[in-house]
Amino acid sequence: MGAELVDVTGESSALPGATSGATSGPRSRPEKLAREKLPRDVLVLGVVAFFVMVGFGVVVPVLPVYVRSFGVGYVEVGAVVSAFAVMRLVANPFVGKLMDWAGERTILAIGIGIVALSSGLVGLAHTYPQVLLLRGAGGIGSAMFSVAAMTLLLSSTSPKLRGRAVGFYQGGFLIGGMAGPAVGGLLATVSLTAPFFFYAVTLAIAGLVGLFLLSGRKRAEVDAAAEVIPLGRVIRDRRFQVACLANLAQGWSAMGVRGALIPVLVVEMLHQEPAWTGIAFAVAAVAQTIALAPAGRFVDTVGRKPAIVGAFAVGAVTMMAIPFVTSLWLLIVLLCVYGVAAAFMGTAPAAAVGDAAGARGGKPVALFQAFSDAGAIAGPLVAGLLLDLYSFPAAFASAFVIMAAAALFALRMPSDRVKPVAAS
Repeated sequence: MGAELVDVTGESSALPGATSGATSGPRSRPEKLAREKLPRDVLVLGVVAFFVMVGFGVVVPVLPVYVRSFGVGYVEVGAVVSAFAVMRLVANPFVGKLMDWAGERTILAIGIGIVALSSGLVGLAHTYPQVLLLRGAGGIGSAMFSVAAMTLLLSSTSPKLRGRAVGFYQGGFLIGGMAGPAVGGLLATVSLTAPFFFYAVTLAIAGLVGLFLLSGRKRAEVDAAAEVIPLGRVIRDRRFQVACLANLAQGWSAMGVRGALIPVLVVEMLHQEPAWTGIAFAVAAVAQTIALAPAGRFVDTVGRKPAIVGAFAVGAVTMMAIPFVTSLWLLIVLLCVYGVAAAFMGTAPAAAVGDAAGARGGKPVALFQAFSDAGAIAGPLVAGLLLDLYSFPAAFASAFVIMAAAALFALRMPSDRVKPVAAS
């Protein structure tokens, strides 16, 4: 399934600015398409992503210390961290139905509101169970926001702009993520609860920006403008299957293995201070941010398939090389290489989902993001078990295997090379 939809510029869904058939491809209107810019909703979503991630970056470094202040052990700390991801995974399947009922803009704003309220209440919590429950509620709101935002992003752009749109959106997350920990460090000197109140404020700003500046197309307008592609047909589409496996591999490797094991590797194998982990991640994030624009253009002009195959192959080799590093500087170089590959890994699969699901892709997007959450939950557990039983190379090999599998499976995608648009 999906082989009949080979060229992403010939997608059957009637999206804004999209072409509808082989005879109305990019070359029929070169002047107009050459000047096409990212839609306003994409720019607004990038701003929303920035404010969301600034607050998230403020809270993450402080959260374990704050939870420990309730007199609990490290298992309980891990449970609070996992509760957010687990509830995201549980809530994902229901978000598509909610968007059918209320629309993407409304669900996005409600989701951000839930995270904002729960985060502020975490700062007022008196017991550990309260913190655990509130962080779980935040995960539900995060699922609502992330699925609604990605659905809006993919449905508001034509196929030839999807890679660049996703790259811009992710750029907001990355820049916010780089600024957040620095602000969080300053706020932590005031009190351990101050970052949670700051997070609530940045989320409130993000929610208001989304509520008032997004176009908020009514569901009836979307229904009239787009073909309804049944979920079963989307699931059978090879492009969607590849995208889901790629997102599982990305969640497993980046949010799971890399995030969980590299801090331990820096301290126990390289004998460096823990602060160097943050520095290494920050440098890699800069490399990834710089690579996002070229990655988006590559995905839109050369194609989704070569981007996925190449990026996940590079990512797999890089992850396998990391446990063998002998110096901090070599680790930073490898993390930067991984960051550049991650720019492609983040944009190409999401664009492929839009190609397969069309403008009404709420449920497929929810399923796609559930794979990432599953990888982020399972990755650290499996890698940690392998590290306890065997070694660092064995733990990182789990990321190598799943990323290599994503690259090999992507070879079975239909060709989606897009011919460049020549400006007149």
